[in-house]
Amino acid sequence: MSIDIGMSDDARKSSADALKTLLGETYALYVKTHGYHWNVTGPRFNALHTLFMTQYTELWQALDVIAERIRALGHFAPGSSGEMMETATIKPDNGVPDAETMLKNLAAGHEAVSRAAKYGIALAEKNADPVSVDLFTQRAQISEKTAWMLRASV
Repeated sequence: MSIDIGMSDDARKSSADALKTLLGETYALYVKTHGYHWNVTGPRFNALHTLFMTQYTELWQALDVIAERIRALGHFAPGSSGEMMETATIKPDNGVPDAETMLKNLAAGHEAVSRAAKYGIALAEKNADPVSVDLFTQRAQISEKTAWMLRASV
């Protein structure tokens, strides 16, 4: 069935591709955050364990919102970890870092998500896609606030 939401096929594909980039960064950060939740140690264990759980839960929910927007634009969302990670600049850790490094890595990860969201804002604005602009804006706002809070914890 054809899609008539006031955007050309090329514009919908462009917005969907930017959303796929955001999805990849968000997924990579989700995996990292969840791993840190499991493996954090030290005197701030309980506080960080809880903080990381709050963060990975929010990221998990964001994945669904992002993927559903890709589908609403008429494109398929990546369906495997490998496919999602193709566009991610956030890389997995080798080993388990200490708690301070975890905080720094997560702050940097949220900054990467914000950059992907801002890239998406520019494309979605060009594509006359205010729905995606709103999604990208929300993701940038959440990531920048979370990065600030993580930096303040170091």
